[in-house]
Amino acid sequence: MKAILVNQDNSLSWSDVENPIIKSEEVLVEIHCAALNRADLMQRAGDYPPPPGCPEWMGLEISGVIVEMGDEAKAKSDWKIGDKVCALLGGGGYAEYVAVKYDMLMPVPENCSMVEAAAIPEAFATAYLNLFIEGGIKEGNTLLMHAGASGLASVIIPMAKAFGIRVITSVLNENIKNNIKHLNADVVIDMSKEKTADVLKAELDAGHGVDVAIDCLGGSYMGECLHYLKHGARWIMIAALAGQKTEIDLKNIYVRNVRIVGSTLRSRTPEMKAHILSELVKNVFPKISEGKVKPTIYKVLPITEAEEAHAILERGENVGKVVLTVK
Repeated sequence: MKAILVNQDNSLSWSDVENPIIKSEEVLVEIHCAALNRADLMQRAGDYPPPPGCPEWMGLEISGVIVEMGDEAKAKSDWKIGDKVCALLGGGGYAEYVAVKYDMLMPVPENCSMVEAAAIPEAFATAYLNLFIEGGIKEGNTLLMHAGASGLASVIIPMAKAFGIRVITSVLNENIKNNIKHLNADVVIDMSKEKTADVLKAELDAGHGVDVAIDCLGGSYMGECLHYLKHGARWIMIAALAGQKTEIDLKNIYVRNVRIVGSTLRSRTPEMKAHILSELVKNVFPKISEGKVKPTIYKVLPITEAEEAHAILERGENVGKVVLTVK
């Protein structure tokens, strides 16, 4: 089969590799589409190696069709050959085929294309993990989701809204603000014109303080914003794109009972990931089928144009997910 490999000069090539050999608890999926994540760029740069046993090539979420099953996968699951599925991977999605443990699979939701389905597993699992498991967010709460134009925000914002949560998000400029209107965030902060901390202070004073923040920026923004959260708020760090250091008023943390939580999906145990996917199918997939939550697709490119797909993420021009078609 073929897969996208990183060459010595850091370029990408669609190259011949060995076919996957499935274990007893695995199924073989013929990949139709693979969605991009910023973790792919980190892995390409050598900063985010795949877990042991995973293929060396990138790709954390795919859609496709089951073409082969191991004996244990047949015995312990309801999957069958020919089922359309989407899957959460430790790596290996930029390829024609991938071996997947049966409990890392989810059905393609009703009224959902294979392109859309490929954009579900990593982003939706990350959203569910941080909103409901780490964040413990509830109907009527207020969420702060930084980087409103990101692929993850394009999932988290509508997912939160579908569960009755008020959403504040931030973007770099007015043009991006206009581009994410369809996400229906309640407050969109234009960081070129206003300070996030000032807006959060005004929201807190008006009785709309933040209960949960999901932060992929970090940097000075974090320390500035921590002053203006509700008592008992949870600040969840998932990345630090704006800088790895900040200044925190520790007294504010303990006086307000604020919890700072570091969170990544990829580092979770297989058992925890399987639990998240099961909860996702039960609680969120009905809302996907009803059209209340959908992945936002920015661009679809063939797998042979993975280089350009990565460049789109590097330039930060995408509003939503970039998806590669394999079949």
